[in-house]
Amino acid sequence: MARPRAATYDDQREQILARAAELFARQGYSATTMNQVAAACGVTKPTLYHYGADKQSLLLHIAGGHVARLEALCVEVRAEGLPPQDGLRALIQRFMQAYAHAQHEHRVLTEDVRYLPDAQRALVLDAERRVVACFADAVAALRPDLQAQALHKPLTMLLFGMMNWTFTWLRADGELTYRALGDMVADLFCGGLPQVAAVRSAPATAPSRPPPAAAPAAQRPRPGCPAPRPARRRSVARSPRRRR
Repeated sequence: MARPRAATYDDQREQILARAAELFARQGYSATTMNQVAAACGVTKPTLYHYGADKQSLLLHIAGGHVARLEALCVEVRAEGLPPQDGLRALIQRFMQAYAHAQHEHRVLTEDVRYLPDAQRALVLDAERRVVACFADAVAALRPDLQAQALHKPLTMLLFGMMNWTFTWLRADGELTYRALGDMVADLFCGGLPQVAAVRSAPATAPSRPPPAAAPAAQRPRPGCPAPRPARRRSVARSPRRRR
């Protein structure tokens, strides 16, 4: 018969996940050991395994829990039935406020999900896609013409580019607060979206152009020397781990 959980189990588990997230964010997931997590939490290693089967389990609960809370914010804002601009502003402001209290968890989500097994990583990424879709729907609600031009999702990713990397430079205890920055982001994006000419009439297809003239012989690839490769695309939702 399974041993019943203590009344403080959930609180203790959240504290352990928070300390693990801080270690993963500060020194990297791969460089952190379960012994270090146990020491940081002030528990024995056997006790730590009572709250997580292994380090990957901790990572899954940190990343999955963080994105689940963000998805819950999307559901909450949608349920309020706000006008399009108010709805988009509410999403931006609430996400920025959530980031203020989850800097370590957000860094783990953006940088360490790659260490999860495929099935677990897919669960986290699917939740992330639902969050992005919620924002894209909000952008399209404000500017329906952008959806017809397939621009609502690229603009959504630009918006996430403004919000997602604040953990790399914005201090939670600094003069500029996450709440104030959330207002700035909302003003820039929601104020600019109806006005910026660049997104008013973007062509659906590139205009036809005459074929380029042949390059001079000195600039042509030589036999046995491959032509330069195009720049490799990098996911906008991830950044490489910075050297520590």
